[in-house]
Amino acid sequence: MKALKSYTIPFVGLKVGEHHFDYQIDNTFFQHFEYDEFNAVDVKIDLKLDKKSTLLELLFCAEGVVNVNCDITNEPYDQAINDEFKLVVKFGNEYNDENEDILIIPHGEYEINVAQYIYELIILAVPIKRVHPGIEDGSLQSDILSKLEELSPSEDIKTKSSEDIDPRWNNLKKLLTDK
Repeated sequence: MKALKSYTIPFVGLKVGEHHFDYQIDNTFFQHFEYDEFNAVDVKIDLKLDKKSTLLELLFCAEGVVNVNCDITNEPYDQAINDEFKLVVKFGNEYNDENEDILIIPHGEYEINVAQYIYELIILAVPIKRVHPGIEDGSLQSDILSKLEELSPSEDIKTKSSEDIDPRWNNLKKLLTDK
């Protein structure tokens, strides 16, 4: 994980107040996590660290695009990413990250690595169901989409009326109304 060293922030040397860090995320970042769901990544992370006397507040803002494959047609498209995440870092006796919004680190620590939080922020900003925008507005033409339309059930399925129902059921219906 030496390649992710640039995502380590030594907060001990920082003065009390706001500090800004900018990161440009691309495919090499996700290769360190062995995550290959994205075709291409171009996301800018703006990290605001507010150092206070007893704790740290980190605000991650992610903005950019990731190129993913559509779940319906498998066509690649650019998915816009715009999300933020707030993390509070407190000091305690031992390391504890059970709460997703609060991180407790030992009193002797002097730095924090934010790579995992950036990774999770980008992954969670992508919708669960990825649908190409061309499907929604009807502009995408692909072989897979044509085949799906061809195999979809037709709209002219005859609805059953009361005459089409088996007459043996009529006697049972009388039991419901004879109360």
